[in-house]
Amino acid sequence: MGVPILPTISTSFIVISAVLVAIGWGLIYKRKIEAHKKVMLAAGVAASIFFIIYASRTIFIGNTSFGGPEELKGYYTFFLVFHIVLATVGAVFGLVSIITGLKTKLTIHRRIGPITSIIWFFVAITGVAVYLLLYVIYEGGQTTSLIKAILGF
Repeated sequence: MGVPILPTISTSFIVISAVLVAIGWGLIYKRKIEAHKKVMLAAGVAASIFFIIYASRTIFIGNTSFGGPEELKGYYTFFLVFHIVLATVGAVFGLVSIITGLKTKLTIHRRIGPITSIIWFFVAITGVAVYLLLYVIYEGGQTTSLIKAILGF
């Protein structure tokens, strides 16, 4: 069983973004503000590349439904919805964190930046788990629209 190339590439960009966020944390801890800014912007770019690949694949190809055992489908669906909600919240927090950092609104940036980072680490971890469940551990199910993939219609 081979893994599809686009999900592999897009998942790699989420992992890259999380690694860059971790590096950015280390840089700001060391008070290397300019390096922190560059690394965090690169993390934002990596996350954006993920989203562009994911959205394009969803629009033009569709999404893959869970192909694992039927008794795990409910758990997978709950986990997937949790991941999607977390990713949406993380993306909004990420945009706000980047904008407040660039506009030097540091009171807000310092307050939400660490929260954003933690959310993003969970997004990356759950994203990799979704990828593994869909393409590595189990063979992916039918490729279909997002709603059908989530709800199993």
